[in-house]
Amino acid sequence: METKKDGYLEQVQMRLVQTRAIAQLSEAVSAAESTEQIYGVALDTLQQTIACDRAAILLFDADDVIRFKASRGISAAYIGRFTGHSPWSPSEKNAKPIMVNDTGSWGDGKALIPEFQKEGIRALAFIPLCYRGQLLGKFMVYFNQPHPFSEDEVQLVQTIAHHVGYAIGRNRAESALLASEQRLSFALEGSGDCVWDWDLGSNKVLLSKGGGAMFGFADDEVSTDMADWAARAHPEDAPRLADGLRGFFHERAEKYSSEYRVRCKDGSWKWILTRGMVVHRNAEGRVTRMIGTHTDLAERKEAEEALRHSEQRFRDVSEAAGEYIWEIDANMVYTYVSNRSADVKGYAPQELLGHTPMEFMPEEDIAAVGEIVNAAIADKVPFRLQHRDITESGAVLWEEVRGIPFYDESGKVIGLRGTGLNITERKLAEEKLQLAALVYENSAESMMVTDGDNKILGINPAFTKTTGYTLEEVLGKTPGFLNSGRQDAGFYQAMRRAIETTGRWQGEMWNRRKNGEIYVEWQSINTIFRPDGSVHRHVALFSDITQKKATEELIWRQANFDALTGLPNRRMFHDRLGQELKKAARNNLPLALMFIDLDHFKEVNDTLGHDQGDLLLIEAARRITECVRESDTVARLGGDEFTVILPALEGIDSIDRIAQNIIDRLTRSFRLGQENVFVSASIGITLYPADAGEIETLLKNADQAMYVAKNAGRNRYSYFTYALQEAAQLRMRLTNDLRKALSDNQLRVYYQPIVEMATGEIHKAEALIRWQHPERGMVSPVQFIPLAEESGLINQIGDWVFHETARQVKHWRATHTPLFQVSVNKSPVQFQQKNAGGGADWLAHLAALSLHGQSISVEITEGLLLNAEADIQDKLLALRDAGVQVAIDDFGTGYSSLAYLKKFDIDYLKIDQSFVSNLENNPDDLALCEAIIVMAHKLGLKVIAEGVETEQQRDILLRTGCDYAQGFLFSKAIPAEEFEALLARTRAERSLSAL
Repeated sequence: METKKDGYLEQVQMRLVQTRAIAQLSEAVSAAESTEQIYGVALDTLQQTIACDRAAILLFDADDVIRFKASRGISAAYIGRFTGHSPWSPSEKNAKPIMVNDTGSWGDGKALIPEFQKEGIRALAFIPLCYRGQLLGKFMVYFNQPHPFSEDEVQLVQTIAHHVGYAIGRNRAESALLASEQRLSFALEGSGDCVWDWDLGSNKVLLSKGGGAMFGFADDEVSTDMADWAARAHPEDAPRLADGLRGFFHERAEKYSSEYRVRCKDGSWKWILTRGMVVHRNAEGRVTRMIGTHTDLAERKEAEEALRHSEQRFRDVSEAAGEYIWEIDANMVYTYVSNRSADVKGYAPQELLGHTPMEFMPEEDIAAVGEIVNAAIADKVPFRLQHRDITESGAVLWEEVRGIPFYDESGKVIGLRGTGLNITERKLAEEKLQLAALVYENSAESMMVTDGDNKILGINPAFTKTTGYTLEEVLGKTPGFLNSGRQDAGFYQAMRRAIETTGRWQGEMWNRRKNGEIYVEWQSINTIFRPDGSVHRHVALFSDITQKKATEELIWRQANFDALTGLPNRRMFHDRLGQELKKAARNNLPLALMFIDLDHFKEVNDTLGHDQGDLLLIEAARRITECVRESDTVARLGGDEFTVILPALEGIDSIDRIAQNIIDRLTRSFRLGQENVFVSASIGITLYPADAGEIETLLKNADQAMYVAKNAGRNRYSYFTYALQEAAQLRMRLTNDLRKALSDNQLRVYYQPIVEMATGEIHKAEALIRWQHPERGMVSPVQFIPLAEESGLINQIGDWVFHETARQVKHWRATHTPLFQVSVNKSPVQFQQKNAGGGADWLAHLAALSLHGQSISVEITEGLLLNAEADIQDKLLALRDAGVQVAIDDFGTGYSSLAYLKKFDIDYLKIDQSFVSNLENNPDDLALCEAIIVMAHKLGLKVIAEGVETEQQRDILLRTGCDYAQGFLFSKAIPAEEFEALLARTRAERSLSAL
């Protein structure tokens, strides 16, 4: 029992020692003049309290790398091995403590065990050093023997770390504030104001260099005694000035401002604006140092003289809000609040009593405040913090709170008491100061001051950075040595006239740096005049805008020139065409406009890829440019479309020569990587003023002529004629009529039988659309299908055809054969339309009619299959999965891939009628048809021959193994009623032949 008692007393004594050590640490840290003193006190306290063998403080530098700042008992070799990098993994670089009772069994630090063994370290603790949530570094504790850390030791080390982290963070913050103040001072010195620094203890005041000049004093004539300056205040202003200062000090404000008159050296009175702020208070809160500026208000006062007669001559400086006193109990509830709380927090005392301070804070501030207060209670130390309050109106105020916990005789906390100060204005001022410092530090504005004879008196560092010249190199010179020679004498004469007339000038100027480099700057020059009107100073501010000009040039080029070819783009082309038309009209000269479209470019892009396609476009642009004069304009409108403007023409022969030359050059092979590629060109030509006088009309004319050349077989040029215009107008009218065709029931579905070659039976048909126009009669699909695709009507028309066909095939399956099938053409445009239902809507309609997917066959083109994007592939696969069969229409006229035929499980290949029409006389066509049939059968596909018109063609196809045929030999496309009669007649004939 005695042993337990002794142990308990030993623990109590140890805790008393530790508590005293912590209290001494807190006092020493508060009194420390440098971080090195803080490090030493902290390490000594640590070794005194837990008897560790070694200890160290490590901090993160600006590059987030650990640096040893202080140590006890650690060898230089150990420090050297770990200095410059973190001795723990990135995952452990956090604010959590690490306690290792035995380093030999530390799994996370396995890689470091050899280092610990060299140093004789057997146990360690890494305690984070933090300041307001920011990790500053680590507190390192080492033992030479395994050491089980007790909870008391852990709490003790964390408490020491808390004090050290807070002190280091506070020291850094104060250093940053001091640096900011210094930067502000430098900035104000350069502003032209007079900067003052007032030490209230000695009543000495210092002015910035040259500051006395505002009052006519040289620097060596300026008094440092504040009493001398107070005596220079105007007798009418002095009482108000003194009262204002007394009120300022009494109310404990942070900022001061006043306008008053000061007697200058020559006895004259000068209006100035004095602004100041408190930069230091002593322990009692009294101001010991202020800094501020004097601003010459002479010019402003002159400008305001007319207003002064109707306004109050002086304005009092408003009192800054004072502090309020508060007290809260152990539950953090206000038990006392002084009357000034309304000014500081926005709430009267009676509105605060019975509530906690946290109820008036934003939620995001509560945790940080609670952490600081709880730490102060635990450590029994005063605290100081800043937080925001939200007033009843929703306004946000900043409050600075200072407080101290108080305890009963047993050491239990009773509550806290302290003061609160509204620092909202100070916060705003700090933000402004930080902004001013940031602007100053990052400013690229150069400044040069010259005298009345234009000789340089001073420059700022930005001037040296911009020009390369130092103050010593330019002092006393005129700025002419910077001239680049880019501006003539007239430029400088105009600039001097503007300065002499108005006192100012601004504009762009090209100058030369010390290294000979020419640059462009934006310069503003202002003149400062003496009272007698003579020139006193010229102040020039300028910034280097060379990069800006280059950027503007780049933006202009990007906006006006094609990024790929470097040719003028559509925007620049329109501008050039407008200019050339004006010149042509003014000079009465003709002009030609060419539209050039590369034939087969899409195939190159699709087969070789866009990179090779881009190379082709670049080379095509070069070849076209080489075919025209320097005065002509070649532009790229986009894709594979180019334009050429030919102004001031000699005659139409020159146009023909240029157009043919372009065609000849573009038909030569293009070497793209390992491939030789061939394209051609279709050119449309229109003339000014013969064809049109307006830009838009000429553009339409050239476009129409280009399409005529393309439709005529490509690789040629065509001139615009009024017949082309009439054709375009016809297309427009047909498109408008087509929009009404569906609603007016003008469309018809005709059916052409597909005959089984081996039996002659008809179990299939192709649905073909016809347009019965009320005025034009029967309009060919060749005319209106392209219009439907261009206008987007193809989706509505395609869906209507499908619905009509599905209804009809259901009837024929019921009356003719259950396996009857009708094929429907589906345009690539229908597949590519993103918002079109695609196969999904069609499949849903088939399901609604209780029709199997095989009742319909969808005909598509080879090009769609080869160039199918993911969305189109999904639609094709959905049709296949639903049992809908797919046929490749006009097979052999485009490009196909056998892999795609297998991938999409194609059912039919339809041989184009161009191969069938000459089967009797052209061995090549016969060989091609045989090859297609053999290939298809090898892949498990059926073959349908289109355009069969003679019995000889039928017999040849039958012998080659063709599965199906359609054409005029059997029947043309006919209405459903006639088709049904054909089915009945064919069925009757086969019945008779069977007899």
